[in-house]
Amino acid sequence: MSSAVYTRTTAEPEWVLPSRGRVGMFSLIGAESAIFTIFVVAYIFYIGKSVAGPTPRDVLELPIFSTICLLSSSLTIHLAVGALRRASMSAFGLWWFVTMALGTIFLVSTGREWHHLIYDKGLTVSTNLFGTTYYSLVGLHAFHVTVGLLLIALAMIFTLFGKVEPEHSERAEVFFAVLAFRGCGLGDCVHRGLRNRPLRKNGVT
Repeated sequence: MSSAVYTRTTAEPEWVLPSRGRVGMFSLIGAESAIFTIFVVAYIFYIGKSVAGPTPRDVLELPIFSTICLLSSSLTIHLAVGALRRASMSAFGLWWFVTMALGTIFLVSTGREWHHLIYDKGLTVSTNLFGTTYYSLVGLHAFHVTVGLLLIALAMIFTLFGKVEPEHSERAEVFFAVLAFRGCGLGDCVHRGLRNRPLRKNGVT
């Protein structure tokens, strides 16, 4: 009795290059994460080491409303991307506009807080070590939010002129990933979350 040998050949799937936009955006997220980590670690390391006031405990308050607005913007832009995939351009434009409005509210709240800290509390970037690290960290975060808002506004203009199509959903999804990272607001929350940390002077708690 002869035995037949069967050879099963499987076609190897063809490797496809990933989207350049996706690779670029995730590389940007990695680089931005490293930058924010450096600023947060510096803030935590130097907190409580200022030789003169004011201190975080004296001047900082929890910005609950503005933080909710910023975190909500990650949800609204997710809804916008979903609407774009479904080719529902009216819903996309609505959620995209809401995202822009929420980010604007956050920036205005940050500006009002800075005005209060500078003119009412006397905390500037040169007041003490806390002021230097605080404005560096929060300023970096506010700068990223500002850039994100400018890009959102540009996309909104394209939408109004009918230049945004459902096939652009992949690009919008990548942009959503970046804004979701931004929306976490770690840099903006850390300095407030640590405001009740015991102060140290000359290494004494």
